[in-house]
Amino acid sequence: MANKNGGFIGTDGLDAPDPPTAVTASAGNAQVSVAFTAPTDTGTSAITAFVATTDDGFGATGSSSPLTITSLTNGTAYTARVYAVNAYGTSAASVASASFSPAAPNALFAIGNANGASVVDTVEGTLIASSGTFSDFGNLTAASGNGLGAASNATRGLFFGGYRGGSSNVIDYFTIASAGNATDFGDMTEGKYHTSAAGNNTRAVRGGGLSGGVNTGTDVMDYVTIASTGDASDFGNLSAARSYLASTASPTRIVFAGGYLATVATTNIMDYITIGSTGNASDFGDLLAATYEKSKGVASSSTRGIFAGGNTTTEINVIQYITTASTGNTSDFGDLTATSRGGLAASSATVAVVGNGVLGGATTSKSLDSITIASTGNASTFGDLSSAVSYGGAGLSSVHGGIS
Repeated sequence: MANKNGGFIGTDGLDAPDPPTAVTASAGNAQVSVAFTAPTDTGTSAITAFVATTDDGFGATGSSSPLTITSLTNGTAYTARVYAVNAYGTSAASVASASFSPAAPNALFAIGNANGASVVDTVEGTLIASSGTFSDFGNLTAASGNGLGAASNATRGLFFGGYRGGSSNVIDYFTIASAGNATDFGDMTEGKYHTSAAGNNTRAVRGGGLSGGVNTGTDVMDYVTIASTGDASDFGNLSAARSYLASTASPTRIVFAGGYLATVATTNIMDYITIGSTGNASDFGDLLAATYEKSKGVASSSTRGIFAGGNTTTEINVIQYITTASTGNTSDFGDLTATSRGGLAASSATVAVVGNGVLGGATTSKSLDSITIASTGNASTFGDLSSAVSYGGAGLSSVHGGIS
């Protein structure tokens, strides 16, 4: 029996459901995803719909959590409430979510090795919403290259490890909304370069990498809580020790792909973890071919993960994709505008931007490609970095598939 909450619409408000609870809002580009828990007391009739609204009157209707409200104004603060509807009426409003502000997705690329020379501390940024040239954003706490890892939530971007005169265990972080230099976050459980990382809005997980030559690859994964600072904790182990690997994320999963095995062999394996737990990785499927040095950084929607370019015995231009919620082998997506390896990647929830890194013949490149993640097809030219980039950097963004 309903709690006589007096739903305000319908023929008999006393029989309306209780309001939803635990309302949380994850802002995106001119939109917000509103998650909630359905009420246990549904009144005297089953719930037929849920309605989410902002305090400015924008709304969305659907049958389950989450609901996405669109047409919001970037930079404007909102809260959201959710209502439950049954045949007798509409519940009272839920408790409001915390305040949120939609924003255009901002991508940061840590350059790594610039112009094929020594490692640098340069970080560049751009808005993914429009093609164009990256510009200077700030600097890492020290010059770092040769395979950083990168992960982010909606407000903070983290860069992991790299080569700083030797394998580094340093984690740096930036506030993505405002240009400026990095701040020390803490340390990884081990010093590694040619590592990889990804995450969701809460956690970042880093896995694999080298401490010396290609036969020193590791299977160690560690994690941090992005909103706080401090040293990483052990997560578990990859299915095989390796380096030069790539990763992609959904809100619940990270998939690590390819790389160089510690036995000095290129691999096509993919393994995955559930971000919210800890433990060893499980087999996901295989890449189209054994590949290492794919573009580094989270390039994904909430349902699809993207891997671009890389090295088999030579640079390739192949873009591959997976459906992150399932398991299985990659499928062909299309081609980059050029063969490349060791590049960078970042995405909004819909568009992935790929820095081409080293082209065929070891030529470094400023060029950037873009693809629409939900479709398939060849990449288009996006724009240019302001510094020519060799391999070894990594990308991240404020809106990507791991947090959408």
